[in-house]
Amino acid sequence: MNYPFWDVPLIGGGILIGVVAILHVFVSHFAVGGGIYLALTERKAIKENDQKLIAYLKKHSKFFLLLTVVLGALSGVGIWFTIGLVHPSATSTLIHSFVFGWAIEWVFFIVEISAILIYYATWDKLDPKTHNIIGWIYFAGAYLSLVIINGILTFMLTSGGWVDIPFTEPSKKFWVGFFNPSYFPSLFIRTGVALALAGLYSLITATRLEDEELRIKVVQYSGKWLVPAFILIPVAGIWYISIIPPLAREISMGGAPAVTIFAGLSVVFSFIIALFSWLGPIKTPKQTSFAFALGLLVMGFLVTAVTEWVREAVRKPYIIYNYMYSNSILKAHGDKINEMGILNFAKWITIKEINEENMLKAGEEIFRVQCQSCHTVDGYNGIKKLVNGWSESYIDFQLQHLEMLKGFMPPFYGTEQERKALAKWLY
Repeated sequence: MNYPFWDVPLIGGGILIGVVAILHVFVSHFAVGGGIYLALTERKAIKENDQKLIAYLKKHSKFFLLLTVVLGALSGVGIWFTIGLVHPSATSTLIHSFVFGWAIEWVFFIVEISAILIYYATWDKLDPKTHNIIGWIYFAGAYLSLVIINGILTFMLTSGGWVDIPFTEPSKKFWVGFFNPSYFPSLFIRTGVALALAGLYSLITATRLEDEELRIKVVQYSGKWLVPAFILIPVAGIWYISIIPPLAREISMGGAPAVTIFAGLSVVFSFIIALFSWLGPIKTPKQTSFAFALGLLVMGFLVTAVTEWVREAVRKPYIIYNYMYSNSILKAHGDKINEMGILNFAKWITIKEINEENMLKAGEEIFRVQCQSCHTVDGYNGIKKLVNGWSESYIDFQLQHLEMLKGFMPPFYGTEQERKALAKWLY
């Protein structure tokens, strides 16, 4: 409410954030899992004095470096760019509430980037054990970055007692928000995802090896990295679902059909990956081709996409649970807005009073500040298509009872005149 609205035509800001975030999650979790893959596999090669495996790791580390440092870093910056424009109020809250967490994460990020660059550049220049230590330093930096980010992301859905702590107690507010109810199950899920992606990505490079004996060995070894992931993820997933707010659980289990379908697809795609990883790389590594490995990786991307979409969707109607609605209205400000009107409360509004001449224009401005964070006009989730065929009075009735009829949408806040102006514009 304190910032101008950034209109993304046709697709809306939410989809733009989703595209960038899903790409980043898919790469950044590989940056974590791939780190321990490099460190552990190099340790294995040193212990067995396997020079062929060392040669493979040199090539794999180049692939790893280019993908995680270049694409991972760019998509990470892209997330900050998009969330800062689409949800500036929520972004500001996350920065101010967890400023020291972000600072610590940046320290880990610098360690991570420095270590992987040194790691790649010092093959054959350092003794094997020292080189392997650098690999472990990289993994430590990458995993600790995940540890920090996980706390902030889970806070947005399970804010716990954070809402009740005044901002005059920043330390207490930080720790309560960071170690929120879903922190540990989410961390275990993301750890499992990182291990799975380490295996899936390494299959891409392993299946391209020309030495057949080495190819079979590395393909089977990489496939086995998915085994602990598919034990950890279901157990942590059940724990996670049991902890999230009741409305969020309801949305994922039938309350919103589209979300339920995507949640189901996440389970189905994960089962397909587990099954074909067992039948392919683990049981028949010789027959596992590059195309097969690529198919598994694509399936992994689809799991990432639908799961992240569901994670974001179940947070509705909030962007920070029990604190800020998805349209950036603070829950605590609801009564005040009903009293003074949204047009007078919002800062970036040109119309402050409604009359017969400007009612449609006022309705459009109210839509922009109350609805357009999730709805476009005629594009994705287009509001005009959703209310097509409804009478003006029925639209007004829906607006009066949004929290009962559509629990995943924020309630309408404003005066009766403003509500009727919005209904008229929607009609």
